[in-house]
Amino acid sequence: MNIGTIIIGDEILSGKRRDQHLAKLIEMLAARGLTLSWARYVGDERARISETLAQAFASGDLVFSFGGIGATPDDHTRQAAADALGVPLALHPEARDLILSRIREMAAEQGEPYEPDRPDNARRLHMGVFPAGAAIIPNPYNKIPGFSVGHVHFVPGFPVMAWPMVESVLDGRYGHLHQDAAPRERSVLVFGSMESTLTPLMEEIETRFAPVKVFSLPSVDHPTHGRHIELGVKGRGELVDAAYAALRDGAAALGARLGDELVR
Repeated sequence: MNIGTIIIGDEILSGKRRDQHLAKLIEMLAARGLTLSWARYVGDERARISETLAQAFASGDLVFSFGGIGATPDDHTRQAAADALGVPLALHPEARDLILSRIREMAAEQGEPYEPDRPDNARRLHMGVFPAGAAIIPNPYNKIPGFSVGHVHFVPGFPVMAWPMVESVLDGRYGHLHQDAAPRERSVLVFGSMESTLTPLMEEIETRFAPVKVFSLPSVDHPTHGRHIELGVKGRGELVDAAYAALRDGAAALGARLGDELVR
């Protein structure tokens, strides 16, 4: 199952805030032997968010969407998800109860009466309005839930809330996807050759050792190694070692000069 992420917010694209979710999601997946297949950044534009989410829903991939599920005018993710699905928005009954519980707690903490019908509290309930048919994702930080539709999961932009919510989804619904062994990489620095020369060899290795993947990372001005290509393979298990040996032998047979090996 491919895994993707959508990270939403003008503040990310403008540089006002630096995204932390991509690196953390990669880390959380790696801890479970999983890898990220794709990532997309989208600003606070409802039509573009809806288009991106429509692609995510249609893909069948496991997707985590970060941000934009609040109730302020610049939060469009809930509405865009409903647009993409062609369904109405509705107040989720369990989300309603959780939000009212949070409102009650906040009132007690501040020594104020519990007034769920007060305008500001009524607006808080908007955060429980999700596309019809959605399931909630519990939020251990403040009880304001995220939501799931199919394999697409929506969490807040705040890391302190979002990351535990993502982990709960990964370890609960997708525990069966976890792998005992993380993917591995083995690569070698190649000098005196060009990618066009190595490409047929790379294609041959991918065919012979599928599902191992071959990669090349050229560099033209490395401060230590100068012009070179990092040529390698990535995958799981012993097949990685066999593919790497064949790749090294093939590169040497093409006249390339092999340098240091890198293992990740």
